[in-house]
Amino acid sequence: MGKKGGLRHLKRYKAPGYWPISKKAFVWAPRPSPGPHPMANCIPLLVLIRDVLGYARTSREAKLIIARGAIRVDGRVRRDEGYPVGLMDVVEIPEANIRLRIVPAPKDVLVPIEIDESEASFKLCKVMDKKTLKGGSIQLNLHDGRNVVLKVSDPRNPVKDGYSSRDVIKLSIPDQSILDHFKFETGSYAIVTDGKNVGAMGRIGSIEPGTAFRPAMVSLEGEDGTVVRTVADYAFLVGREAPAIKLRGG
Repeated sequence: MGKKGGLRHLKRYKAPGYWPISKKAFVWAPRPSPGPHPMANCIPLLVLIRDVLGYARTSREAKLIIARGAIRVDGRVRRDEGYPVGLMDVVEIPEANIRLRIVPAPKDVLVPIEIDESEASFKLCKVMDKKTLKGGSIQLNLHDGRNVVLKVSDPRNPVKDGYSSRDVIKLSIPDQSILDHFKFETGSYAIVTDGKNVGAMGRIGSIEPGTAFRPAMVSLEGEDGTVVRTVADYAFLVGREAPAIKLRGG
């Protein structure tokens, strides 16, 4: 009978190319644990501490740092060295007074940038889809695995919530209160999170609806006048007319 279930190990040559690890120095790489982000779009906490930030020389040192609760992700202590850190996650190291946000960047795909204390109190989450619960409440399913339920005052007469797929909400962490809402529309500021234009940013100039044979497309107009065309699902809103968070290079 064949083996069932997922693997618990990962060889280095199969690890995502943007992880800053040597493919030939060793055989094995830390495998991300099941969590809020898929393996192809995350960095395990051990790799982040040891290889990206350089706070440890070996995996043993990185595991000791993580195990004693020195790292927080989105306001919660994480002790799993394989915890997947992904897009827009906020990483804090209180003992070193360091706060980081994971953002898209050209070639590197995901990079941490240092942010101030006020920015570390919230994160941006993309609405992937939504559904109506029993009683009329609306559940928003977000890109990092979170579910936010919007209560209605009168279940017999629910009010339209106004949230749509590809919209982005600004959440306080770790209590998950909605602070703001960015609509996916022309004029909003977005950054590309996947594809050959990853890391490009600008205002949405146009939105082309998709067909049965072609996905929806958007064009982003950069500050220097360049125009980037990408798949609509790759565009992640970061503000209305200007970015509401710090991005790489600005």
